[in-house]
Amino acid sequence: MSVWGKIIGSASGFAFAGPIGALIGAVAGHAIDKVPSNDKLPEEIAIKQIGFTIGVIVLSAKMAKADGNVTKEEIIAFRKKVNVPNNEIKNVGRLWDQAKKTTDGFDIYAKQIASLFEAKSAVLEELLNLLFFIAKADGIISSSESIYLEKVSTIFGFTDEDFNRIYSSNTYETLTPYQVLGVAKSTPLEEIKKKWKKLAISHHPDNLVSKGLPEDFIQKSTSRLQEINNAWDIIQQNK
Repeated sequence: MSVWGKIIGSASGFAFAGPIGALIGAVAGHAIDKVPSNDKLPEEIAIKQIGFTIGVIVLSAKMAKADGNVTKEEIIAFRKKVNVPNNEIKNVGRLWDQAKKTTDGFDIYAKQIASLFEAKSAVLEELLNLLFFIAKADGIISSSESIYLEKVSTIFGFTDEDFNRIYSSNTYETLTPYQVLGVAKSTPLEEIKKKWKKLAISHHPDNLVSKGLPEDFIQKSTSRLQEINNAWDIIQQNK
């Protein structure tokens, strides 16, 4: 069963409390099908996958509300990056609408999502990248969206330096290979190699899945690994 089926069909079987649990409960009451899952995925990973997926939906909806304008381009971007099966589109739409109209602030959802993962983890960075992709879909990241994304980034445990790198990467600003890897140009090559290996492992698809990134998102959320490997190749050639 894909993560979309888990959210509506079997999420009630998991220990989901807090604002995410309330949001799922409000939407699941309208679901047509509630099919028990035969998936043998460990509950801890299933909860993380559901949390990640809800995070993309609810934080996108809250970002759209913060910007004050939901454009056609943003909706298309959401569908482009978030591969929703046709039979789950209505349920995802219900989650989006419920998240937009709730009086709860985005921060309580961001904090609950952050609590499921290690601070500034690769999975949380992938979630932030998805939000950036949706934000820039209409051609520009507005000031309100930028502020919103920075606040989410802080809740996720990223530093100002981390956020600036992620922001630059998503707005096509030029980053040096050293900035991509988060090292100084004067850092010895062997130390840079260790940093590259650590980043490459943490952003590898197999590791992302084991840490809670749903497989539904893997093919559309691995640009960071390519960026890391390209940076290391350039540094090796010039050292």
